[in-house]
Amino acid sequence: MSLRDPNARSLLGRLRDVMAGGGSPQDRLDRVTALIAKGMGTDVCSCYVLRAGEVLELFATEGLTQSAVHHTRLRVGEGLIGEIAAIAQPLRVSDAWAHPRFVYRPETGEDVYKSLMGVPLVHGGRVIGVLAVQNREGREYREIEQESLETVAMVLAELLAGAGLIPREELGPASGNAVLPLRLEGTSLNPGIGLGTAVYHQPEVHVTTLLADDPERELARLRAAMDEMREALDALLAITATAPSESRDVLRTFRMFADDTGWINRISEHIQAGLSAEAAVRKVDNDMRLRLSQVSDPYIRERLHDLEDLANRLLRHLTGERGTAAKGDLPDHVILICRTLGPAELLDYDPERLRGVILEEGSPGMHAVIVAKALDIPVIGRLPGVFQRIAPLDPVVVDGDHGQVFVRPGEDVREAVMRGIHERKRRRAEYDRLRDLPAETQDGVRVRLMINAGLMMDMENLGATGADGVGLYRTEIPFMARPSLPSVESQTSLYGKVLALAGDRPVVFRTIDVGGDKLLPYWQSQPEDNPALGWRSARITLDRPAILRQQLRALLRAASGRALDVMFPMIATVSEYRTARHALELELARERERGTPPPASIRVGTMLEVPSLLWHLPALVQEPIDFISVGSNDLFQFTFAADRGNPRVASRYDPLSPPVLSMLRHLVEVCDAAGKPLSLCGEMASRPLDALVLVALGFRTLSLAAPGMGPVKRALRSVDIGRLRPFVLGLSTLPHASVRDRLAAFARDNGFLLD
Repeated sequence: MSLRDPNARSLLGRLRDVMAGGGSPQDRLDRVTALIAKGMGTDVCSCYVLRAGEVLELFATEGLTQSAVHHTRLRVGEGLIGEIAAIAQPLRVSDAWAHPRFVYRPETGEDVYKSLMGVPLVHGGRVIGVLAVQNREGREYREIEQESLETVAMVLAELLAGAGLIPREELGPASGNAVLPLRLEGTSLNPGIGLGTAVYHQPEVHVTTLLADDPERELARLRAAMDEMREALDALLAITATAPSESRDVLRTFRMFADDTGWINRISEHIQAGLSAEAAVRKVDNDMRLRLSQVSDPYIRERLHDLEDLANRLLRHLTGERGTAAKGDLPDHVILICRTLGPAELLDYDPERLRGVILEEGSPGMHAVIVAKALDIPVIGRLPGVFQRIAPLDPVVVDGDHGQVFVRPGEDVREAVMRGIHERKRRRAEYDRLRDLPAETQDGVRVRLMINAGLMMDMENLGATGADGVGLYRTEIPFMARPSLPSVESQTSLYGKVLALAGDRPVVFRTIDVGGDKLLPYWQSQPEDNPALGWRSARITLDRPAILRQQLRALLRAASGRALDVMFPMIATVSEYRTARHALELELARERERGTPPPASIRVGTMLEVPSLLWHLPALVQEPIDFISVGSNDLFQFTFAADRGNPRVASRYDPLSPPVLSMLRHLVEVCDAAGKPLSLCGEMASRPLDALVLVALGFRTLSLAAPGMGPVKRALRSVDIGRLRPFVLGLSTLPHASVRDRLAAFARDNGFLLD
């Protein structure tokens, strides 16, 4: 609860008394809604609870018609209440009836109420309901009131989860008793094959004491728990001194989170407002989960898992619980079943026993997956309902090569698993032998393979993979990890370290790419119906040039005496590129006047992510532009009007299709004619078959995720581009939705190594 609200402490105190009092859970919930309405000076307070089937049921109200309780229901996404649950974000409207999402329920008697403010009720990282207040007049709710309602909602969510109001099966996982073999389909996050016994990780700690009378005592408890946690992490670092460098670097970065003053200060503020230390940690964790869960960029989003890991560790130190499976007796071969997992939590387990990891959530960029790659542990994610399908001690096979899980497998599956394990070891040894060899085709075409990066730990991959440099360095990570805008000095220090780690290899810095779904805690923006096409990326920095100029100033200072490559994202027109480049020229002149030693050289380019820029290419290549980099992920989703974060349409369109081949071929021809270097970064470059097609079309620089380096280099060294190119060009005029199968067949017939 915000300290700026003079009623904050007294309202929390009265809530504590109600929660500690007698009566049934429903009686207490009724009293809580009445108390909130009175304490916040509103005419209505209503609590909606999410039931099975994605339905929000009115559970309690002060102000609406009582007969509507347990009868009024809204689907998630329906009405303003459903919208809050769907987007997991607060909503403040002074005229609810005029809002396009408003839905009228006559049985509630809300005809006389005009304004509405609502916040999601969150427990365990998921929305379990909505808390809303309403007023008769068109009230402009203030941010301070929203902060207060969010804190009350956090306390109420814990009450709902622990009071038995909602059936247990609707709140969390429950294992089944199946005995027949079962095959499940997920997403491969790290390849490999493992066979073992299912073990539930169960990292989340249940918070029982939510409010506290003595803030100083709670702050002292927080400091003691923080010290214990830091000591435990330091001990874990010492134990892993001989582990692969990727694991150590991930853990060192994770350990730095424990000293983040912004994170600690936010927890302390909630304690001073009247929450217990445990509740304050949970409140800050919920806030971070909701903010980052809206981000579709997997690299950014998966930082959420580190923060969850840290919060749960701190909660265990506060409560004295040490309840993860890592601390108990484990089978010889473990398949770990988790909702999510942090990197330090993974390292708590004996790597000699860990044979695989299965996640309900997750994506390739999460730190736990990076650690798993270093330890050669297969990981499968995005398996909702896994706890209902896999029981503890079930025998399980994790097939990370194909994204499959076999529960209680038969003997034939077990034999196939053992063959797969031997084949994987052979392939890994081959990738290691290729590391220091060039990415050169059979007919002498040399390709530069770069990596994508965004954290210090990613720079380790330069040496580990033999990459030619960093083709995309995402500079927005520090902006998202801090509670306020990073200073020029802190940015300069960061970029200088990146360049130092790169040595003589190039690093292409992409200027800050935020907005849309990449939210910053200190930038308030209005909700947008289509954030991917809204106020984001270069559109923000061109509208707020001081932010762009400060970043460019830091890059120029960091690159003093060294080469600097910088590119601007989400450029839609030549005029936008001109404006962004002019900002760089202004900063370069400014630094010269200061006497700052300039970079040894400066190359300036643009991302090509917006289709409009494709039809402005003749004008673009006449500009002082040094290179163009295709951002394939955004370019293809805009081209096909298909949200890549929406599973219903993300796989509907294939990059290996005639429209894409024609578009990329045209782009290569224009850039080659103008003598402008062209590269591509994105998921397409990480897939061996797709990478071969890109090279056949004329791309000579690819920037890809580090795990794709070995397979892509192996494929390139096996191909004859002179044979592949005519075949690829001949496919660009076909009417087919995809030509992937034809390309794969051609590759097999010609002995190209794709597996």
